[in-house]
Amino acid sequence: MLSDWLYIGVFLLVSMFLPAAAITIAGILSPRKPNAMKDSIYECGVETVGETWIQFKAQYYIFALVFLVFDVETIFLYPWAMAYNQMLLFGVVEAILFILILLGGLLYCWKKGILQWT
Repeated sequence: MLSDWLYIGVFLLVSMFLPAAAITIAGILSPRKPNAMKDSIYECGVETVGETWIQFKAQYYIFALVFLVFDVETIFLYPWAMAYNQMLLFGVVEAILFILILLGGLLYCWKKGILQWT
């Protein structure tokens, strides 16, 4: 019994030591030649013009969240579609209920105007 815990302890020690050792070795061996070009701000290859800290519309963030939610939920529908022929009536009803919940969320977002890109 104790040997099982010993394996777990050794694994935890090694899992903490290896990343720390890799970061330390990379910090020691990596070349350091700083200059003005390397220290400048890099923004997609283009020099920034004007104020760099601007406030984004919350609508972009909400649009991305809605997309992410529906994208993840369609991933949950994929196994259901693959096993449709082997499912019992309970599984089909559950999947239909899941799709109805998705449609309810979509209609809510549509009525709120979240899906309009302005």
